[in-house]
Amino acid sequence: MEDYLLSRSNAAAVELVDRWPNWVHPAAVVVGPPGAGKTHLAHVWAARSGAGSIPAADLSDDAIALLSRHGALVVEDIDRTPFDHRVLFHLLNLTREKGFTVLVTSRQAPGELDIALPDLRSRLRALPLATIEAPDEPLLKAVLVKLFADRQLDVEPHVIGYLALHMDRSMQAANEVVAEADRLALAKQRRVSRAVAAEALANAARPVDLT
Repeated sequence: MEDYLLSRSNAAAVELVDRWPNWVHPAAVVVGPPGAGKTHLAHVWAARSGAGSIPAADLSDDAIALLSRHGALVVEDIDRTPFDHRVLFHLLNLTREKGFTVLVTSRQAPGELDIALPDLRSRLRALPLATIEAPDEPLLKAVLVKLFADRQLDVEPHVIGYLALHMDRSMQAANEVVAEADRLALAKQRRVSRAVAAEALANAARPVDLT
């Protein structure tokens, strides 16, 4: 997990992944906002556990065979689309019956989801939950540095600090602001200065015209 930036905001989810296979329950849920790193952590866990992976939208009886084959399974994004509640309930039952393991990801806690199947609703709510919070300032700064470095942009610390102070505190916002700063710097043939950063913040916050 050397390329995953650790802070207080994601420590609980990282600890959950690191604690496997010594989980107190054979299934668990990681909850966090868009771009928070849920998928990255799920992939790390899948690599360690040998788990298969499937989006919740694709759940079918084939997922049962996938869990049986790997002994572990990631089910991603149970909040984002309708899915077969019966299949997920069966998967969670198999974790108890066969000693399998399931990791579920979601943008919302299970208690906030509209789960029509009562048995599944209660089962999900009883699972251990690790929440990824909005990034704190140290993490946001580290993420900005990494995102700029990925684009081969060397940005001075005071510009990073300015962005972290004024932008929305989310990974999605960080990606949008860095992309816009990169575009502006290229168009202006300039470094990412504080002025460029301020313009990028303004542009990234501007509503998209859908007319």
